[in-house]
Amino acid sequence: MTELDTIVITSHGDHVAVVTLNRPEKANALNTRMARDLIAWFEAATLDPGPLRCVVLTGAGQKAFCAGGDLAERKDMTDAAWAAQHAVFERMARALLGCPLPLIAAVNGAAFGGGCEIAAACDFIYAADHVRFAQSEVTLGIMPGAGGTQNLPRAMGQRRALELILTGRPFSAEEAMRWGLVNAVFPVDRLLDEALTTAERIAANAPIAARQAKQSVVRGMQMSLADGLAFEIEAYNRMVPTEDRREGVNAFNEKRKPAFHGR
Repeated sequence: MTELDTIVITSHGDHVAVVTLNRPEKANALNTRMARDLIAWFEAATLDPGPLRCVVLTGAGQKAFCAGGDLAERKDMTDAAWAAQHAVFERMARALLGCPLPLIAAVNGAAFGGGCEIAAACDFIYAADHVRFAQSEVTLGIMPGAGGTQNLPRAMGQRRALELILTGRPFSAEEAMRWGLVNAVFPVDRLLDEALTTAERIAANAPIAARQAKQSVVRGMQMSLADGLAFEIEAYNRMVPTEDRREGVNAFNEKRKPAFHGR
């Protein structure tokens, strides 16, 4: 993997990685380099997760999770350069959405525009109580283009998402939780610890089972109920011949903690 200039990767135990957006001097705004760094890391983790079982995505500092696209970088872009950059942003969004590992957003500060979209691309969100979100692109003459028009309606419903996307107005962490975008709100000094506690709990479970369950939920939501049920059984049947399935049942019957190895 090439050197990552704009994100920092740290390990939490053997099975959890923390990915930190690391441009605090720019409110962790998304530039081309950051998008490429996220693509590089998430695509590598998808192809070869190794011991990883869960990922937490957060931002450096407490001011911002990600303030959206770096408009200073975009200031003098030609239409062609803008389109070329946006192709990178699109691939970044797909890399996050396609990550087979459970992915938790720990939103530590403002998540505007592309920052809101990055958070919404994660499997679920914990947010600090001071955080404000906004899908603010229409106020700049553009529209969400990294999944915002798809992930927000799926999280909070079409009517609420349309109100927020069409007005571009900010909304609080508490509102985001009430509307279904955020799972839980914590004081900022507890946020990362709470996200890591949940990540540890996920990582303690059978990794093949967790990945298959995630895939079944995410893909099943795009299907009819009948097709989703059929897909669920396909995902289920992949776990039947695994060592982890046998270990889980044996540990239960032997009244001990299971030791899962992802096999």
